[in-house]
Amino acid sequence: MNFITGTYTDQYQLTMAQVYFHNNGAEQEAVFDYFFRKSPFKGGYAIFAGLENLLDILEDLSFTKKDLDFLKAQGFDRKFLEYLKEFEFKGKVYSVSEGDVVFPTRPVVRVEGNIIEAQLIETVLLNILNFQSLIATKASRIKLVAPDRTLIDFGMRRAHAFGSYHASRAAIIGGFDASSHVMAGRDFGIPVSGTMAHSFIQSYDDELSAFRAFAKVRPDDCVLLVDTYDTLKSGIPNAIKVAKEMEADGHKLKAIRLDSGDLSYLAKKSRKMLDQEGLEYVKIAASNQLDEYVIKSLLEQGAPIDVMGVGTNLVTGKPDAALDGVYKLAYTKGKARIKLSENKAKITLPGKKQVFRLRDSQQRLIGGDLVTLEDENSVEEMFHPFEADKSMKFSDCQQEPLLKMVMKNGKRLNKTKSLKEIQKYSQERLAEFPIEFTRFDNPHIYKIGLSKNLLDLRNQLVTEEKEKAL
Repeated sequence: MNFITGTYTDQYQLTMAQVYFHNNGAEQEAVFDYFFRKSPFKGGYAIFAGLENLLDILEDLSFTKKDLDFLKAQGFDRKFLEYLKEFEFKGKVYSVSEGDVVFPTRPVVRVEGNIIEAQLIETVLLNILNFQSLIATKASRIKLVAPDRTLIDFGMRRAHAFGSYHASRAAIIGGFDASSHVMAGRDFGIPVSGTMAHSFIQSYDDELSAFRAFAKVRPDDCVLLVDTYDTLKSGIPNAIKVAKEMEADGHKLKAIRLDSGDLSYLAKKSRKMLDQEGLEYVKIAASNQLDEYVIKSLLEQGAPIDVMGVGTNLVTGKPDAALDGVYKLAYTKGKARIKLSENKAKITLPGKKQVFRLRDSQQRLIGGDLVTLEDENSVEEMFHPFEADKSMKFSDCQQEPLLKMVMKNGKRLNKTKSLKEIQKYSQERLAEFPIEFTRFDNPHIYKIGLSKNLLDLRNQLVTEEKEKAL
């Protein structure tokens, strides 16, 4: 969105940047990793989303006069503000492809640049990638249970303010077909969908008049909301009348929509009533607090619902609300860096790294990603990140490098991908995984392993830092 400038950040990014500036930070190389620690929704994976938006933001990131005036009032000194006046991100970004399936603890994005620029982009990077990846993952779970249904994002009114804009984009990456969000449709090329509210029907003296008025103006895209008064005694009979009138005029009613009540029961009854009148072509759409579990239940009950409108639970990422993605320093001043923790799972992976997806000779996934130091090759054994006695050997495996340079000198290296391209890629990648890894209940753990060299480097730095503390 065009309001994002250099002050779209946390204050501490700027206070650190000021100190770095006065200590030659513009000449200090730094490498940061973006990764997350736990898969959302108690699932086994996440869908990576938001990269194209992030690259657009980084290409244009700068501090406006309004920004600089505000920062001056906050006490930042003149020389630092002069630096910010000319600020541009000139670093490199390595990333997995947007839409790919990603897993906890391993790098998803690597940023290289001077320590000022690499630090200043942390907040916007986390803001964009964490949110969109969360929503894309939620959308993909819904797509998994309803692969043959039309899925529409209805969540704008319940979203966290402007978050709805990027939520609509992420939903498409995860497998949705359309959104009610008009601006997102305009900017991202998303098909937009929307019909009528209950208030429209209430504004007429009777339901039939409301339906007729809508059908007259929108004869080629007419979906009638049938639950304002009584779905089976009023809504469906009136929809049938209007459908017959439309047929006489050479048009067809597109669908009816259910937005309350027992959706399975009402859908079955509605389908029967429509079919009895020769209206088999009229689709049934449903909305109202849908999520992957509700949709799974509806379909298991045989509910003849063709279109699912998913709102609140999609765009808020319910029940998780946030992906715990982090951005950690891995290398600076010519040295690998590490962050220690009493919790072993929070000890970071030092140095410049690459991630490989492992496949057998038939191109089938073997169930693990390998994290190595950047310059390693021919690795044939990986070690558990936190349990020293666990390892896995592999031979004759094809190792697909996942972190690829997507930005150099602050400019993207490839043309912007369309959402349809990203969605198709995402679905192809997810389809490679056996159901054990994507099921909702107790999914099989996808292995993340470290090369011996990376493990040794981490252990060495842990020992060194602990000795310093003595």
